[in-house]
Amino acid sequence: MATAKKVQALSLHIGVNVVNPAHYSGWEGPLTACEFDAQDMAELAKGQGIKPTVLLTKNATRAKTLAALRSAAKTLKKGDYFLLTFSGHGGQLPDVDNEEADERDETWCLYDGQLIDDELYLELAGFAAGVRVLMLSDSCHSGTIAKNGPPGPFTTSGPAPRWMPFTIGERVYRQNKAFYDKLQRDCTKASGGRSLDPDEALANVGVSGRVSSTAARMKASVVLISGCQDNQSSYDGAHNGAFTEALLATWDQGKFKGNHSQLHKKTRARLPDRQSPNLFTLGPVKAFLAERPFVV
Repeated sequence: MATAKKVQALSLHIGVNVVNPAHYSGWEGPLTACEFDAQDMAELAKGQGIKPTVLLTKNATRAKTLAALRSAAKTLKKGDYFLLTFSGHGGQLPDVDNEEADERDETWCLYDGQLIDDELYLELAGFAAGVRVLMLSDSCHSGTIAKNGPPGPFTTSGPAPRWMPFTIGERVYRQNKAFYDKLQRDCTKASGGRSLDPDEALANVGVSGRVSSTAARMKASVVLISGCQDNQSSYDGAHNGAFTEALLATWDQGKFKGNHSQLHKKTRARLPDRQSPNLFTLGPVKAFLAERPFVV
């Protein structure tokens, strides 16, 4: 008699409190709560039987992040589970492939360089069919880790917004133009001559029922719950970012029994109107959306 396959569950938690000024044109972008976010989400994962990898600040490099994503994609098979969380600054780069309506590519600001949205979605496209992926992004430009920016004035009092100021982003790009232009072109080449970009997935937001070409090429079931809408800011905090704090309160140490859509809705209700978490999906997600979050 055949035995049922044991489900494997892995997670990657990235928290970046400062970035390397050598790459970021002298800017360090200090934040307070990103490492706490990553550690707290890793503890949640362990409590659910998920094996976590944690990358904090100086260890949250492009190489280590991409290696962890590729290792998970290689390991996990149909029915397995992957949780990806990021807390840190969001950024933007000029779009050299002309696939963005706003002529910008969005990024996660890792310690030694930015991870472009095209890169991230290309890595997710490498996960096998039937793998369940939940991604939580506590950064700005995170409604799809995407478009429309900057999200508002950079404040000097109160909670810090988690985005790299536009003028700094422009300097970083000029300083590293050849590097970032090549990354974008390599992503386009790797995806068959067409960028696998998340903005395309806006056609698949919520329950529209429309399937974008990006979604059609995503074999895994991917649900993203993000820190804010694309024209808003995700805010830092004393211990957790505002989004992560609200999500953890909603989860309530496992007392939450709803599905992913309900987790998004209840988390959103805990936050002020200036920060409204977003939800969108890629791939065949109907069954996954109906599941309880973080369940292996």
